[in-house]
Amino acid sequence: MEKTERVYETYVKILKRELLPAMGCTEPIAVAYCAAAAGKLLGEKPSAVRIEASGNIIKNVKSVIVPHTGGLRGMEAAAAVGILYGQPEKKLEVISAVTEEQAGSVQGLMKEMDITVSAMDTPHVLDLRVSLQGIEHEVSVRIQDAHTSITEMIRDGVSLECREEKEETSKESEKKTFGKAADSRENAVENKGDALENSAPDYSLLTVAGILDFARTADMEDVREVLERQIRLNSAIAREGLTGKYGARIGCVLLKQDSNVRTLAKAMAAAGSDARMNGCELPVVINSGSGNQGLTASLPVITYAEHYRKTEEELYRALLVSNLVTLHLKAGIGRLSAYCGAVSAGAGAGAGIAFLLTGDDRVVNHTIVNALAITSGMVCDGAKASCAAKIALSVEAGIMGFEMYQSGSQFYDGDGLVSKGVENTIQNISALGHDGMKETDKKIIEIMCSAGKGQNRC
Repeated sequence: MEKTERVYETYVKILKRELLPAMGCTEPIAVAYCAAAAGKLLGEKPSAVRIEASGNIIKNVKSVIVPHTGGLRGMEAAAAVGILYGQPEKKLEVISAVTEEQAGSVQGLMKEMDITVSAMDTPHVLDLRVSLQGIEHEVSVRIQDAHTSITEMIRDGVSLECREEKEETSKESEKKTFGKAADSRENAVENKGDALENSAPDYSLLTVAGILDFARTADMEDVREVLERQIRLNSAIAREGLTGKYGARIGCVLLKQDSNVRTLAKAMAAAGSDARMNGCELPVVINSGSGNQGLTASLPVITYAEHYRKTEEELYRALLVSNLVTLHLKAGIGRLSAYCGAVSAGAGAGAGIAFLLTGDDRVVNHTIVNALAITSGMVCDGAKASCAAKIALSVEAGIMGFEMYQSGSQFYDGDGLVSKGVENTIQNISALGHDGMKETDKKIIEIMCSAGKGQNRC
C-alpha cells in the first residue's frame, strides 16, 4: 500500500484519532468532561446540578469507581469531580491533575450541591447533558455520539458557537463516521471548535485485507508515537493491576493457574481492567472509545511478542493489525451496545497474534471468524469489576481461534452466525450487535436500574 493512497492516509488518521490516552472508564470520564466544560462556562460553583443521560451512559457509570474521588462511584461523583477540579482542555484526561487533597474533598463538597440524575429520552446511544445553576447564571453542555464531542453549549438560554448539521441515517453512513455519529438518528449539532470530530475519517474503508496490507507496508514513523504510547501506558497499568488489590483480581487468579504465555496474555489484559475499573489513576490508551478494549487489543499481542522475542517492528506491525481489526469490528456495532466490546477486541488480539507468529492472511482471517463464533453474544451490563473476567474469556477465544486453525480446525459457513468470507461474518456480527441487541440493551438497563440500593440505582 502506497503512502499516497487514500486508504493509507485514512488508516493513519483513524489510529491517531482513536488510540488516545484516557484516565478511568471512559463513560464516567465523559460525564466529568461534560461537567467540567459546564463548570468552566458557568464560572462559579453551582448550587444545583442536573445530569441527563442515555441508558448506556448510566449503565457504564453506575458501578465503576471514578479516579480521584476517594473511591466514589456513580454519576454524581463523576460530575462533581469534573465541576470542582476538572480541566476540560485535557479531554479524556480531564481529572488527571486532581491532587490527593482535592480528591479527599470531593465527597464533602458534593453535599453542597443539589445533584440529580435522570434518564434521557433520546435516539442517541451516547447522549449526555449537564446543566448547572449558579447565583446569576445557568448553563448546560451536551455531548453526543463520541465521548468528547460537545454538540451544544447554552448560557442563560443563548446557544454558543454551534451550528446544525444534517447527518446521514443509513448504516453505511454510520460506519463511515464511527465515533462521530455511529448511532445518530436525528440532526446533530457540532461544536465548531472541535476539528477532530468535524474531520472524521471514513471508517468504511477498513477491511481485513486492507488492514493486513497496511500493516506490512506502513512507514513506522507514521504510527510509532501512538503505538509506543499504547505499549508503555497499557503495560504500566497491567503491572499495577497484578501488584495492587483491585476489584476481583482476575489477573492474579489467572496467574495462580500457570504462567505460560497463553495464560499470561489473558492475565495482563485482565489485570489492566482490574485496575482501571476499580479506581486506578494511571491512564490507558483506548480503542473504539474504550480503555478495556484498548487493553484487550494490545496487551496479549505485547505479551506474545515478548515471549517469542519478536523485534520492535514486528510488534508494532502486529499491533496495527489488532487495533485496526478491533476498530473494524466495532465500526458496524457502534461505540455502546448490549454487545460486549471485549469480544471484538479479543478477536482483534487473536488476529494480531496470528499475524505476529505466521504473517499469513488466511490464518488471520480464520482466526477472526473462529473467535467471533465462540464468544459473540456476550452482553455488556456496564463497566465494573467483572469486565476483567469477560476480557480474559475474549482473549481466550482469540487465541483459541488462532490455535484451532493452526491445528486444522475451523468453523464453517452456516455454523450459526458464520458466513463464508471474513467480511460477511463481520457484517453478521455487526447486525447482531447494532440492531439485534437493542431490546436486550433496554432490558439490561431496566434490570440494572431496579437493582441495588441508594446511589447505585439509576
